[in-house]
Amino acid sequence: MKPTVYIEGVRKQFLYYKSLGEKTMDQVSDEKLFWQYNTTSNSIAIIVKHLWGNMKSRWTDFLTTDGEKQSRKRDEEFEDDIKTREELIDKWNDGWQCLFDALNSINEDNFYQAIYIRNIEHSITDAINRQLAHYSYHIGQIVYLGKMINDTHWDSLSIAKGNSKVFNEQRFAQPKHKAHYTDKLMDKDMS
Repeated sequence: MKPTVYIEGVRKQFLYYKSLGEKTMDQVSDEKLFWQYNTTSNSIAIIVKHLWGNMKSRWTDFLTTDGEKQSRKRDEEFEDDIKTREELIDKWNDGWQCLFDALNSINEDNFYQAIYIRNIEHSITDAINRQLAHYSYHIGQIVYLGKMINDTHWDSLSIAKGNSKVFNEQRFAQPKHKAHYTDKLMDKDMS
């Protein structure tokens, strides 16, 4: 597989998970973004802060420095100190921008160089796949928290329970086509 094909594929995956987080936060009231089940669990805001810290560390100077920056204060990422939706969204967007800027820096010439995370060598694909798995794990937590918070007022982000047959009938009634992740129906195909 050509490096550009791989990068475009993972970019689509990252965009998909980013959209799930955003669609969840859009459904949750401002004050509930900070709700914690108990003192040892994380709120949506805390998870976003952790994702932001991880993204800034892993993706800043992705090709030239270790992904665990000395300036990172990981333990502080789990402190409940974000106070507004605006601050939360700023961190969210800043982290994702850092990630996409790094992906944009990868090309045919540098695709096969080694990347280091915590002084352990990774291929670029291993480093990216590691982060894709990490972020989808935490975004799943965000979605689950959103579902708990909204209870019966939750708008499903995937095929709603009991609707698989109807959805598949509609999907297979259409001609085959390549995936377009901006297509609203394709978002539901990922689940």
